[in-house]
Amino acid sequence: MNAGNQRAVARRGGVTGPGWLWLALVVVVLAGWGSSAAAAETNALAPFKLSLGVEGGGQSPQDVDASIKILAVITLLTVAPSILLLMTCFTRIVIVLSFVRTALSLQGAPSNQIIIGLALFLTVFIMAPTWQEIQREALEPYQAGTLTGAEAWERAATPLRTFLLKQARAKDVELFVSLAKLEPTAAEQLPLRVVIPGFILSELRTAFQMGFLLFVPFILIDLVVATVLMSMGMMMMPPMTISLPLKLLLFVLVDGWSLVVRSLIQSFAG
Repeated sequence: MNAGNQRAVARRGGVTGPGWLWLALVVVVLAGWGSSAAAAETNALAPFKLSLGVEGGGQSPQDVDASIKILAVITLLTVAPSILLLMTCFTRIVIVLSFVRTALSLQGAPSNQIIIGLALFLTVFIMAPTWQEIQREALEPYQAGTLTGAEAWERAATPLRTFLLKQARAKDVELFVSLAKLEPTAAEQLPLRVVIPGFILSELRTAFQMGFLLFVPFILIDLVVATVLMSMGMMMMPPMTISLPLKLLLFVLVDGWSLVVRSLIQSFAG
């Protein structure tokens, strides 16, 4: 068979021997890649299991007790930030700053994030001496091994109790002392479960008092603007259109934010 006939046979028969080999090699590679990808996908979709309990049939009371303690600690961590914030000056600061925004008739400026952030930094500034005393008197000796856990807790509670009693009204603390039916006790020996609620109640009262005083000048502006518009016969114009710029102008001219922050800090110094 000459060369021309061989080429014709190759064209009619399709792919020659070496061509079939290449095609088989490509199919094998694709099949292997597909199986490895499927295996990787199966591994990626495998469920992640996290267990905090005690599994198995041989449960001992000690193991169950440890699991309950872990669950209680995790539950406590969810409310720990709120508890810590209520035991500091954060409550009064954030309420007063919210009153300032409401008195200015501003709904979104400054935003909640800015108000809470400013309240947090002011809280750190005001509470720094108390925290430093707790660290010096309780944490450092406990880390050095000179105090037990109970002794460190008692020493840490003393500066905190002093701060809370200094800011709380005696009437509010006495209310919870009577509700707890405690015997006559010196103020520095009162338990925190009585001092903390009294402190929170006093903080709410003081914050609302300061908020009322902040509202007074802005309410006067609203009354004056409404009276002027009524006398001019412009009853269809909302007084807020005129009073809002005047409130902002007054607040900026008297350097309102500095006055508010200074008043808040000085209220904790007394």
